[in-house]
Amino acid sequence: MPQHHLTILTGASRGMGLAMAMQLLSAERHLLCISRHINTELAEAAQRVEAPLTQWAQDLADTTGAANRLQGWLGDLKASEFASATLINNAGVVPRIGPLDDCPPDQLANALRVGLEAPMQLTAAFLRATGAWVNAGWRGPRKVLNISSGMGRNAMAAQAPYCAAKAGMDHFTRCSALDETSREHGARLVSLAPGVIDTDMQVQLRAGDPAAFPDLERFVGLKRQGQLTSPADAAARVLAYLERPDFGTKPVADVRD
Repeated sequence: MPQHHLTILTGASRGMGLAMAMQLLSAERHLLCISRHINTELAEAAQRVEAPLTQWAQDLADTTGAANRLQGWLGDLKASEFASATLINNAGVVPRIGPLDDCPPDQLANALRVGLEAPMQLTAAFLRATGAWVNAGWRGPRKVLNISSGMGRNAMAAQAPYCAAKAGMDHFTRCSALDETSREHGARLVSLAPGVIDTDMQVQLRAGDPAAFPDLERFVGLKRQGQLTSPADAAARVLAYLERPDFGTKPVADVRD
Protein backbone atom coordinates (compact mmCIF):
# COMPACT_ATOMS: atom_id res chain seq x y z
CA MET A 1 0.00 0.00 0.00
CA PRO A 2 1.53 3.37 -0.98
CA GLN A 3 2.45 5.65 1.92
CA HIS A 4 2.51 9.02 0.19
CA HIS A 5 -0.38 11.40 -0.29
CA LEU A 6 -0.40 14.02 -3.03
CA THR A 7 -1.65 17.54 -2.29
CA ILE A 8 -1.66 20.49 -4.70
CA LEU A 9 -2.15 23.93 -3.15
CA THR A 10 -2.45 27.31 -4.87
CA GLY A 11 -1.73 30.67 -3.23
CA ALA A 12 0.71 29.03 -0.83
CA SER A 13 3.29 31.78 -0.46
CA ARG A 14 1.54 33.87 2.21
CA GLY A 15 -1.46 34.17 4.53
CA MET A 16 -3.68 31.18 5.13
CA GLY A 17 -2.20 29.46 2.09
CA LEU A 18 1.27 29.52 3.61
CA ALA A 19 -0.15 28.37 6.95
CA MET A 20 -1.85 25.44 5.23
CA ALA A 21 1.35 24.56 3.39
CA MET A 22 3.33 24.57 6.63
CA GLN A 23 0.79 22.29 8.30
CA LEU A 24 0.68 19.93 5.31
CA LEU A 25 4.43 19.34 5.26
CA SER A 26 5.06 15.69 6.03
CA ALA A 27 7.43 12.92 5.04
CA GLU A 28 4.32 11.00 3.93
CA ARG A 29 3.01 13.75 1.64
CA HIS A 30 4.23 15.18 -1.65
CA LEU A 31 3.12 18.81 -1.61
CA LEU A 32 3.02 20.90 -4.79
CA CYS A 33 2.62 24.63 -4.10
CA ILE A 34 1.66 26.97 -6.94
CA SER A 35 2.12 30.71 -6.34
CA ARG A 36 3.55 33.73 -8.09
CA HIS A 37 6.64 33.51 -5.89
CA ILE A 38 8.70 30.74 -4.31
CA ASN A 39 8.65 30.88 -0.50
CA THR A 40 12.10 30.19 0.96
CA GLU A 41 10.72 29.84 4.50
CA LEU A 42 8.50 26.99 3.30
CA ALA A 43 11.39 25.33 1.47
CA GLU A 44 13.56 25.47 4.59
CA ALA A 45 10.76 24.03 6.73
CA ALA A 46 10.31 21.16 4.28
CA GLN A 47 14.03 20.37 4.45
CA ARG A 48 13.95 20.26 8.24
CA VAL A 49 11.22 17.61 8.32
CA GLU A 50 12.36 15.87 5.12
CA ALA A 51 9.02 16.50 3.45
CA PRO A 52 8.74 16.18 -0.35
CA LEU A 53 7.97 19.68 -1.63
CA THR A 54 7.71 21.12 -5.12
CA GLN A 55 7.16 24.85 -5.60
CA TRP A 56 6.19 26.51 -8.87
CA ALA A 57 6.47 30.23 -9.55
CA GLN A 58 3.36 30.41 -11.70
CA ASP A 59 1.08 33.34 -12.50
CA LEU A 60 -2.41 31.88 -12.23
CA ALA A 61 -3.71 34.64 -14.50
CA ASP A 62 -2.19 32.48 -17.24
CA THR A 63 -4.98 30.01 -16.65
CA THR A 64 -4.38 27.76 -19.65
CA GLY A 65 -0.65 27.65 -19.05
CA ALA A 66 -1.12 26.75 -15.40
CA ALA A 67 -3.66 24.03 -16.20
CA ASN A 68 -1.54 22.51 -18.95
CA ARG A 69 1.49 22.52 -16.68
CA LEU A 70 -0.44 20.77 -13.91
CA GLN A 71 -1.95 18.15 -16.19
CA GLY A 72 1.43 17.37 -17.74
CA TRP A 73 3.07 17.09 -14.32
CA LEU A 74 0.37 14.77 -13.02
CA GLY A 75 0.59 12.70 -16.18
CA ASP A 76 4.28 12.07 -15.51
CA LEU A 77 3.65 10.74 -11.99
CA LYS A 78 3.11 7.12 -11.08
CA ALA A 79 -0.32 6.85 -9.53
CA SER A 80 0.71 3.68 -7.70
CA GLU A 81 3.02 5.78 -5.50
CA PHE A 82 0.11 7.72 -3.97
CA ALA A 83 -2.62 6.76 -1.56
CA SER A 84 -4.73 9.86 -2.34
CA ALA A 85 -4.78 13.00 -4.46
CA THR A 86 -6.11 16.40 -3.37
CA LEU A 87 -6.32 19.82 -5.03
CA ILE A 88 -6.82 22.92 -2.87
CA ASN A 89 -7.69 26.06 -4.85
CA ASN A 90 -6.85 28.84 -2.41
CA ALA A 91 -5.52 31.74 -4.52
CA GLY A 92 -7.63 34.86 -5.00
CA VAL A 93 -7.31 38.57 -5.80
CA VAL A 94 -9.09 41.66 -4.49
CA PRO A 95 -8.87 44.42 -7.14
CA ARG A 96 -9.39 48.11 -6.49
CA ILE A 97 -12.09 48.55 -3.87
CA GLY A 98 -15.03 50.55 -5.15
CA PRO A 99 -17.99 50.43 -7.54
CA LEU A 100 -17.63 48.19 -10.57
CA ASP A 101 -17.33 51.12 -12.98
CA ASP A 102 -14.34 52.42 -10.99
CA CYS A 103 -12.44 49.12 -11.24
CA PRO A 104 -9.67 49.26 -13.89
CA PRO A 105 -10.47 46.73 -16.64
CA ASP A 106 -7.12 44.95 -16.25
CA GLN A 107 -7.70 44.49 -12.51
CA LEU A 108 -11.24 43.25 -13.10
CA ALA A 109 -10.03 40.69 -15.65
CA ASN A 110 -7.17 39.56 -13.40
CA ALA A 111 -9.48 39.07 -10.40
CA LEU A 112 -11.81 36.86 -12.42
CA ARG A 113 -8.99 34.90 -14.01
CA VAL A 114 -7.21 34.16 -10.74
CA GLY A 115 -10.31 33.82 -8.58
CA LEU A 116 -12.61 31.84 -10.88
CA GLU A 117 -11.14 30.78 -14.21
CA ALA A 118 -7.91 29.42 -12.71
CA PRO A 119 -9.72 27.20 -10.16
CA MET A 120 -11.97 25.89 -12.92
CA GLN A 121 -9.07 25.18 -15.27
CA LEU A 122 -6.95 23.58 -12.55
CA THR A 123 -9.88 21.48 -11.32
CA ALA A 124 -10.54 20.29 -14.87
CA ALA A 125 -6.86 19.40 -15.33
CA PHE A 126 -6.77 17.60 -11.98
CA LEU A 127 -9.93 15.62 -12.74
CA ARG A 128 -8.70 14.65 -16.21
CA ALA A 129 -5.28 13.51 -15.03
CA THR A 130 -6.42 11.65 -11.94
CA GLY A 131 -9.42 10.30 -13.83
CA ALA A 132 -6.92 8.61 -16.14
CA TRP A 133 -5.40 7.03 -13.02
CA VAL A 134 -8.81 5.69 -12.04
CA ASN A 135 -9.39 4.32 -15.55
CA ALA A 136 -6.09 2.48 -15.24
CA GLY A 137 -7.19 0.86 -11.98
CA TRP A 138 -6.09 3.33 -9.26
CA ARG A 139 -8.62 3.55 -6.44
CA GLY A 140 -7.38 6.22 -4.05
CA PRO A 141 -9.71 9.02 -2.92
CA ARG A 142 -9.66 12.24 -4.94
CA LYS A 143 -10.73 15.55 -3.41
CA VAL A 144 -11.04 19.14 -4.60
CA LEU A 145 -11.30 21.82 -1.92
CA ASN A 146 -12.12 25.29 -3.21
CA ILE A 147 -11.56 28.11 -0.71
CA SER A 148 -14.59 30.33 -1.06
CA SER A 149 -15.89 33.21 1.06
CA GLY A 150 -19.01 34.48 2.72
CA MET A 151 -18.67 37.36 0.26
CA GLY A 152 -19.62 34.94 -2.50
CA ARG A 153 -22.91 34.27 -0.71
CA ASN A 154 -23.74 37.77 0.55
CA ALA A 155 -23.63 40.82 -1.71
CA MET A 156 -21.34 43.65 -0.67
CA ALA A 157 -20.92 47.10 -2.21
CA ALA A 158 -17.50 47.90 -3.72
CA GLN A 159 -16.64 44.18 -4.01
CA ALA A 160 -18.35 43.05 -7.23
CA PRO A 161 -15.34 41.25 -8.85
CA TYR A 162 -14.32 39.34 -5.72
CA CYS A 163 -17.91 38.47 -4.75
CA ALA A 164 -18.65 37.32 -8.31
CA ALA A 165 -15.56 35.12 -8.45
CA LYS A 166 -16.43 33.42 -5.17
CA ALA A 167 -20.09 33.00 -6.11
CA GLY A 168 -18.97 31.42 -9.38
CA MET A 169 -16.63 29.14 -7.48
CA ASP A 170 -19.50 27.93 -5.30
CA HIS A 171 -21.70 27.17 -8.28
CA PHE A 172 -19.12 25.47 -10.47
CA THR A 173 -18.30 23.28 -7.46
CA ARG A 174 -21.97 22.28 -7.23
CA CYS A 175 -22.05 21.45 -10.94
CA SER A 176 -18.80 19.48 -10.96
CA ALA A 177 -19.84 17.59 -7.83
CA LEU A 178 -22.96 16.47 -9.71
CA ASP A 179 -20.80 15.38 -12.64
CA GLU A 180 -18.59 13.29 -10.36
CA THR A 181 -21.51 11.47 -8.73
CA SER A 182 -22.28 9.84 -12.09
CA ARG A 183 -18.73 8.54 -12.48
CA GLU A 184 -17.31 5.40 -10.96
CA HIS A 185 -14.92 6.38 -8.18
CA GLY A 186 -15.69 10.04 -8.80
CA ALA A 187 -13.94 12.83 -6.96
CA ARG A 188 -15.48 14.70 -4.02
CA LEU A 189 -15.67 18.48 -4.27
CA VAL A 190 -16.41 21.18 -1.70
CA SER A 191 -16.38 24.98 -1.89
CA LEU A 192 -15.66 26.04 1.69
CA ALA A 193 -15.92 29.46 3.34
CA PRO A 194 -13.09 29.63 5.91
CA GLY A 195 -14.37 32.45 8.11
CA VAL A 196 -12.88 35.91 8.57
CA ILE A 197 -9.09 35.71 8.71
CA ASP A 198 -6.38 38.21 9.64
CA THR A 199 -4.57 38.28 6.28
CA ASP A 200 -3.24 40.84 3.79
CA MET A 201 -6.69 40.92 2.20
CA GLN A 202 -8.12 42.29 5.45
CA VAL A 203 -5.38 44.94 5.51
CA GLN A 204 -6.34 45.90 1.95
CA LEU A 205 -10.02 46.13 2.87
CA ARG A 206 -9.33 48.29 5.94
CA ALA A 207 -7.31 50.65 3.76
CA GLY A 208 -10.23 51.25 1.41
CA ASP A 209 -11.66 54.69 0.66
CA PRO A 210 -14.66 55.25 3.00
CA ALA A 211 -16.44 57.16 0.24
CA ALA A 212 -16.21 54.14 -2.11
CA PHE A 213 -16.51 51.33 0.45
CA PRO A 214 -19.63 51.59 2.66
CA ASP A 215 -18.65 48.52 4.73
CA LEU A 216 -15.19 49.82 5.65
CA GLU A 217 -16.02 50.40 9.31
CA ARG A 218 -17.26 46.84 9.65
CA PHE A 219 -13.84 45.47 8.70
CA VAL A 220 -12.06 47.98 10.92
CA GLY A 221 -14.30 46.87 13.77
CA LEU A 222 -13.53 43.18 13.24
CA LYS A 223 -9.85 43.92 13.71
CA ARG A 224 -10.37 46.27 16.65
CA GLN A 225 -12.60 43.77 18.46
CA GLY A 226 -10.25 40.83 17.91
CA GLN A 227 -12.75 38.88 15.82
CA LEU A 228 -10.31 37.85 13.09
CA THR A 229 -9.02 34.28 13.05
CA SER A 230 -5.25 33.86 12.73
CA PRO A 231 -4.02 32.27 9.47
CA ALA A 232 -2.66 29.27 11.41
CA ASP A 233 -5.94 28.63 13.24
CA ALA A 234 -7.98 29.10 10.06
CA ALA A 235 -5.68 26.72 8.18
CA ALA A 236 -6.06 24.07 10.87
CA ARG A 237 -9.86 24.31 10.71
CA VAL A 238 -9.91 24.10 6.92
CA LEU A 239 -7.58 21.09 6.85
CA ALA A 240 -9.64 19.40 9.56
CA TYR A 241 -12.73 19.89 7.38
CA LEU A 242 -10.88 18.32 4.46
CA GLU A 243 -10.37 15.17 6.54
CA ARG A 244 -13.98 14.85 7.67
CA PRO A 245 -15.55 11.51 6.69
CA ASP A 246 -18.55 13.36 5.25
CA PHE A 247 -16.40 15.63 3.04
CA GLY A 248 -18.22 16.13 -0.24
CA THR A 249 -21.75 15.41 0.94
CA LYS A 250 -22.40 19.16 1.02
CA PRO A 251 -20.63 20.78 -1.97
CA VAL A 252 -20.98 24.34 -0.63
CA ALA A 253 -20.18 24.70 3.04
CA ASP A 254 -18.81 26.96 5.77
CA VAL A 255 -16.07 25.87 8.14
CA ARG A 256 -18.14 27.32 10.99
CA ASP A 257 -21.05 24.93 10.30
